[in-house]
Amino acid sequence: MITTELSKIDNIIQNQREFFQTGKTKDVTFRIEKLKNLKQAIIEHEQSIVEALKADLHKPELETYLTEISVIKDIDYTIKHLQNWSKPKKAAVSWDFFSYSAKIYPEPLGVVLIIGPWNYPFQLIISPLIGAIAAGNCAIIKPSEIASHTSDVIAKIIAKHFDPAYLTVVEGGVEASQKLLAEKFDHIFFTGGIAVGKIIMAAAAKYLTPVTLELGGKSPCIVDTDINVEHTVRRITWGKFINAGQTCIAPDYLLVNKKIKKDLIDGLEKSLKEFYGENPVNSPDYARIISEKHFDRLVNFLKDGEVIIGGENQPSERYIAPTLIDNVSLDDSVMQEEIFGPILPVIEYTDIAEAIALINSRPKPLALYLFSQDKNLQKRVLQETSSGGVCINDTVMQVGVSSLPFGGVGDSGIGNYHGKASFDTFSHKKSVLQNSFWLDLKWRYAPYQGKLPFIKKLLG
Repeated sequence: MITTELSKIDNIIQNQREFFQTGKTKDVTFRIEKLKNLKQAIIEHEQSIVEALKADLHKPELETYLTEISVIKDIDYTIKHLQNWSKPKKAAVSWDFFSYSAKIYPEPLGVVLIIGPWNYPFQLIISPLIGAIAAGNCAIIKPSEIASHTSDVIAKIIAKHFDPAYLTVVEGGVEASQKLLAEKFDHIFFTGGIAVGKIIMAAAAKYLTPVTLELGGKSPCIVDTDINVEHTVRRITWGKFINAGQTCIAPDYLLVNKKIKKDLIDGLEKSLKEFYGENPVNSPDYARIISEKHFDRLVNFLKDGEVIIGGENQPSERYIAPTLIDNVSLDDSVMQEEIFGPILPVIEYTDIAEAIALINSRPKPLALYLFSQDKNLQKRVLQETSSGGVCINDTVMQVGVSSLPFGGVGDSGIGNYHGKASFDTFSHKKSVLQNSFWLDLKWRYAPYQGKLPFIKKLLG
């Protein structure tokens, strides 16, 4: 493992500030070159990335390409649009400013800190890094120590391909994070849980540092009667159980119309067997829980309600079978915390108003899913609920669309990213107003005598 001596962190930051002051990162050509370098580095180290994620999460190779290495698509998208994003944009001025012109200049913030999670430990570091590079910043990267093999690979890639005065990886646990958070940055981007998000925000407040917090929460999945059951169960099964449910936007619980509940559960059971076989522990396509601590937390949820599918677990392998739970109480622990694992509670409703009321009684989720072909129902759910994002008749796929800003609201996060939203997150929009010398009206200058009627008329 490549580690950075914690005593040198302030020196690293100072070196990055000095490099930023050279102005090199403000050159759009430089930014595009570094984005191309990042893409090439990922391609060059593909096998190491696959092996690291296998070691950390038992992640299947296809899932690694689909949900981690596919981040190179965001690099291509950013390179394609960066010249346009970085140009000053004209701003309208009112008629009383007829001699002025106004523009908005995007400029880099400086030295930024990116702190990543363990569940998608490669993609959720690289994705915000793309925005930081595109906007012209220097960056210090702190991968999750829990996904230690992936952290090591990221550190080696960045050290090999980039000057540490530009991009640096700091590895380590809580002590490393505390040391970093004691320093002043120009922006902090954090992906993780709510509890740590509050710590990040408190540390940032000391320096009035802006933050982006990509958190999570309990993302509901509403299933109405007007659906294609076969397609619905496959899409729910995939979105919930990829990465063994350790996905911040995985459906956290199902809100199912009572009329279709039995068909849906039967379909989910069939779909699970189709995906992972009779015994998922033997499937090469099913991941494992990241750590013993998280395994124990999830096993405790199995005590709630009635397990109707799955429930088997093996501590030695950190394996928990894909599980459906029925007859849960809203007061059960499985309905009080974000599950973040392969356990899916099923709650029935008879009227959509019940489902909407339940969602609105809880903190705003990162994602909301709705399966229904009823346009009026779609419109009602969109209007009457609030969430970071919505995906209709599918799950998780919204994260793959670069043109859609991704982020939470309320307890599920602050700010967003992906595509241009990433560029904007790591940029300051500098307003510039310019006057000309061809005319200089004296109405605003002293002495003011006799000018008030004109000013009232002007402002009216």
